[in-house]
Amino acid sequence: MAPMFLLLINLMKDWHSMKTKKSALTIILFLVTRFCVWSQEFTMEAVTSYPFPSEMTVAATGSKVALAINEKGKRNIYVAEGPAFSLRKLTAYNKDDGQEITGINISPDGKWVLYVRGADHGAFDESIARNPASGTTQPKIQLFTVPFGGGEPLLIDDGDYPVISPNSKSVVFLKNDQAWTAPVDGSKKAQRLFYARGVTGSVQWSPDGSRILFVSSRGRHSLVGIFTDSLSPIQWIAPAFSRDLSPKWSTDGKRIVFIRKPARGGKPDSLTARKPDPWAIWTADVESGKATLLWESPKTLRGSSPDTHGRYNLHWAAGDRIVFSSYQDGWPHLYSMPSAGGNPVQLTKGSFMPEHITLTGDGKWLYASANTGSDKKDFERRHLIKVAVDKAGAELLTPGDGIESYPLLTGDGSSLVFFSATAQRPAVLAVKPARESKFSLPGEKLIPTDFPASQMVTPSSVKFKAEDGSPVYGQLFEPKGNQTKKPAIVFVHGGPERQMLLGWHYGDYYSNSYAINQYLVSKGFVVLSVNYRLGIGYGYEFHHPSKAYINGASEYLDIRAAGKWLASQPGVDAKRIGIYGGSYGGFLVAMALGKDSKLFAAGVDIHGEHNWTVYNPDTKGEQAPDAALSKKLIWQSSPVAWLKGWSSPVLFIHGDDDGNVSFDQSIDIVRRFQQTGKPFESLVIPDETHHWMKYSNTVKVDEAIVEFLERKLK
Repeated sequence: MAPMFLLLINLMKDWHSMKTKKSALTIILFLVTRFCVWSQEFTMEAVTSYPFPSEMTVAATGSKVALAINEKGKRNIYVAEGPAFSLRKLTAYNKDDGQEITGINISPDGKWVLYVRGADHGAFDESIARNPASGTTQPKIQLFTVPFGGGEPLLIDDGDYPVISPNSKSVVFLKNDQAWTAPVDGSKKAQRLFYARGVTGSVQWSPDGSRILFVSSRGRHSLVGIFTDSLSPIQWIAPAFSRDLSPKWSTDGKRIVFIRKPARGGKPDSLTARKPDPWAIWTADVESGKATLLWESPKTLRGSSPDTHGRYNLHWAAGDRIVFSSYQDGWPHLYSMPSAGGNPVQLTKGSFMPEHITLTGDGKWLYASANTGSDKKDFERRHLIKVAVDKAGAELLTPGDGIESYPLLTGDGSSLVFFSATAQRPAVLAVKPARESKFSLPGEKLIPTDFPASQMVTPSSVKFKAEDGSPVYGQLFEPKGNQTKKPAIVFVHGGPERQMLLGWHYGDYYSNSYAINQYLVSKGFVVLSVNYRLGIGYGYEFHHPSKAYINGASEYLDIRAAGKWLASQPGVDAKRIGIYGGSYGGFLVAMALGKDSKLFAAGVDIHGEHNWTVYNPDTKGEQAPDAALSKKLIWQSSPVAWLKGWSSPVLFIHGDDDGNVSFDQSIDIVRRFQQTGKPFESLVIPDETHHWMKYSNTVKVDEAIVEFLERKLK
């Protein structure tokens, strides 16, 4: 920037001697405008250097907290304790090796912290160890224990999903689809707890620690079982031709509650018409095994199995009440009813979505984050609410313009711990005393001093309509101080069950996307982050639209509408609109470039789906009545069907150990480009997953996205 300042000074010195002051004014205006853009710039590493808290737990008693924090790929356990809640680093993993930390447990007595290191817990198969650092030693998924007060972590065994016993002495965990156990202190070798055919999951200790409740998944059906000891056979609870899920103990350990759904199978039904997905709540007496139907979902689309965070959110709460979630009124609200039966009470009501729902240790209260509040823009934020388990009404705890998520009440009930973010600051650990309105940010101290918080712009909420009249929502990021027509970018999230927000996202993948959007703005781009139909936060019909996904991809209309809306803005150059997105967003980027290359001048397709024909109806045996129609729609919903009109430049990016979208999807479209002579650019990250586990790979991908868009659009 120094030469620019010198030129400005010289222009001012020569002002009176200039023949054409209009030319001088033009030059000065240009340089000042460029300075406004340059002054916003920062490096990609600076804006992605923030510490990201990915998982948190609290002890059953006292005020102890443990959480995983990712600092530029170095993932570690941090602990804190009230009243100060100062963060202390408990582990010392000092390499950017892509090994995830999950499954954090604090023993009820507060003495031990257990955690799992390894795997990709966002992948469809979470049992596969990943090696994003391309290490020469095969990685493992392993369970460790470490004293809360500090010390060297001790390996318990290979395994995942640990749950500590109520007496703090034992841990049960999963290994090779079976339940295993070991002492919490690692003093003895782990051993298999019991054998059960199928895949064992959802293991839980009874309140007195004498029994284990679990689910045995066996293909088209699943069973709920109870293990007592090695001498007693497993007790199967009301086995039926069904899928039994999500069991929970009663507070006294004498009964259980669980979800029952029909087993998969039967006569082939329509593949293209939406139909209800029924479910029911059952209770059972543990001693006799007798099960009773408590409640059945309405036989409507809205009454179908809920599919927001936590799904059923089934709990046995205080006062002998059963708590659950249902979409039956058009929003995924909380309900409760007596365990003996009766009409459910709708605990939350309104045009909002409770998320990250937790039950307090005493079973009397539910805490959640929700896109509601006193500000009309809160539908694209998250604030914390408190809900009694036995009566309607939600208390708003954190009003304002921030993003609050994943609330937990400490074991002693003194403090609420959660993650807090704003438009300028990524998520950090926050603490709110239970009887106070303000909260502190002990996690903020970990943010690097060179993080460019002051240079972050605040996005604004926008709304427009697709060509079929469906509403489309988004957040608009605009550079400061530049009045010329600017290039613009549409960002398309994945999922697709996600909602982008008016601030830093609570999910690591989308927190990184927010950083990319801010970086693009610093480079002079206008960015529109679009929330398209299939996403959450706007009600059932928006979340479950007709003719979407492989049945017509109606959600693409929202992406086209986003591009057209940007093109209509006075500050946007309509000829320089680009698009990028990952996963389902990558699929929609490919659809945009295939169907609307005249609108979208360039795009970055990150691990997107391109050919849905892998979901074509089975041609063997009895056919669904609309199998031929389904096959036709699947092809028309695939980007590969639209290659003929694809003329805009594209960058394909994919990691070849992707556990969510097969690397073959990108191979397929790249080969088609090669076979037809279409130009393209590509970036392959060997051994990397869908979630960019290695920080250096994250930065590499992020920089490639921006460099390509700059080169093609600026």
